[in-house]
Amino acid sequence: MPCRESCESLKRLLIADQRGAAALEMPIVYLFLLLAILLPLADLAIAGFQYISAFAALRGFGQAILYSPPPDVTNSSTWANAAIAKADSRYPISSIQLICGDSNAACGSGNSDPNLAKWYVYSTTITLAPMVLTSVLCTSGSTNPCTFTLTYSERFQ
Repeated sequence: MPCRESCESLKRLLIADQRGAAALEMPIVYLFLLLAILLPLADLAIAGFQYISAFAALRGFGQAILYSPPPDVTNSSTWANAAIAKADSRYPISSIQLICGDSNAACGSGNSDPNLAKWYVYSTTITLAPMVLTSVLCTSGSTNPCTFTLTYSERFQ
């Protein structure tokens, strides 16, 4: 009978002590936190940093070209090539468009009046590479749904 009493007390002791159950649940909880919360949050943070960095590059480029406006807004191809060389290499600018007036028309001989407002319009692209949130973050209508075009305009006159 002494074995039976000690076996019963051992059984009660093991049932009362549930620390092993928490140790077995911890990998499941850790995996859930990692896959369901941390990876999507990392995708969102990386996308946000890329967007902010590209927008800051566009704004910096606009500030750089503000100090050297084109001498002739109707023929600015050589000026545009020199200005594009000033762009950040991580976020290249493919072309600059000069807009004259409020009609959003490209500058030409008919609308290059010095009294009209003049704008630079340019853009760059960013490509996201999400690990988990592809269906949420990759929604652009381009051939690569993870590629987005950011456009920026700056008034220079």
